[in-house]
Amino acid sequence: MSDQPLAGRTVIDLTTALAGPYATLLLAGLGATVIKVENPATGGDSSRNNAPYVGGDGLSVSRQNPDDMSVSMLARGRNKQSVTLNLKDERSRRVFADLVRDADVLVENYSPGVTGRLGIDYAAVHELNPRLVYTSITGFGSQGGPGSGKAMDSIIQALSGVMLTAGEPDEGPVRFGLPVGDMLAPLFAVIGTLSALMQADQSGEGQHVDVSMLGALTSLVACEPFDAFAAVGMPQRTGAMVPRLAPFGILPTADGHIALSAPTDAFAHGALRAVGRPDLIEDTRFHSRDQRVRHADEIHALIREWSSARPTAEALDAFTEHGVPAAEVREPRDAVRDPLVQRREEVVPVVHPTHGPVEGLATTGVPIRFSAARAGFDRPAPALGEHNDAVYREKLGYSPEEIAELAAESVI
Repeated sequence: MSDQPLAGRTVIDLTTALAGPYATLLLAGLGATVIKVENPATGGDSSRNNAPYVGGDGLSVSRQNPDDMSVSMLARGRNKQSVTLNLKDERSRRVFADLVRDADVLVENYSPGVTGRLGIDYAAVHELNPRLVYTSITGFGSQGGPGSGKAMDSIIQALSGVMLTAGEPDEGPVRFGLPVGDMLAPLFAVIGTLSALMQADQSGEGQHVDVSMLGALTSLVACEPFDAFAAVGMPQRTGAMVPRLAPFGILPTADGHIALSAPTDAFAHGALRAVGRPDLIEDTRFHSRDQRVRHADEIHALIREWSSARPTAEALDAFTEHGVPAAEVREPRDAVRDPLVQRREEVVPVVHPTHGPVEGLATTGVPIRFSAARAGFDRPAPALGEHNDAVYREKLGYSPEEIAELAAESVI
């Protein structure tokens, strides 16, 4: 008996690229058996062909050797089993039916209408396995969306409004550095999937879980009352500083930048002490929050002048001494090497299935710690079709002759 929360659950993974595979990666990290179905005619998941690659000679921009694997697949394929199946071939229908008949979950991120044309949509799968939870991750919902309906991350960011929440007021839109549109939807998909699983355990009936990338990201944009800001004349784009929370924002130091978060009276007064101006605590411009908001430019200019003349470490020590939340703005390569996140396995080494850990490369772990369960990854990403025999012969009971025939006909 495994001590992982989803041990004993089987997930059929029909996803590709990032949004879908990240959802199934999390389910795998929580202990589910994830069977990744890849099309042999196209070389499998599109992530397998994302540069850079890792092999025996290290990192390279292009594939040099047969066992070279993309960093993307090394990250997103962990703890998954890979089988090949050409779902466009009508002869695959029997194999697909056998795969889903005893599964608990199916996750797909096809464009709307594709699963219907393939005969693997929710209605078809529900007839095969009424208990199965069928999760769809799409750009605009399973009924489709505007224009071509193609849901690239930058398209979702643009439509969600998030591109005009950051940056200076007089600048153009700012694309969020992380593919946040791609990465947020799978989090909601996992929440929805696990909720539906709990309900299926009680009712015996599965259901369709439908998550849209646009809806997921726009729902977070709506968490901030930008329409209310506009109604009362408060700017929604303020650049490095946030006047409505003053003092709050990103400040330069002599050798870098720090983030300062001091919106409350206690924190703000501590910040004034840290910069050597306790005399300003009783100043009518800075004593209360509403006053500081009205005079945000002044208090920010005062703190900025102080911080820019001091090394980051000295500035942080001063703020910390006075109980003010502040932190160094770190490079991504430094952040993922933080001993704290490594110790908690929130960030873990990249591991090649043949050549082992890849020096200098880190990737996501499962950022959840349980008191009485285990989460994480202990198996590297699989080669394309690596588990055909284990799944088709051992799990489904196909004979070697059947498997050989399916392979010869390019069904698998």
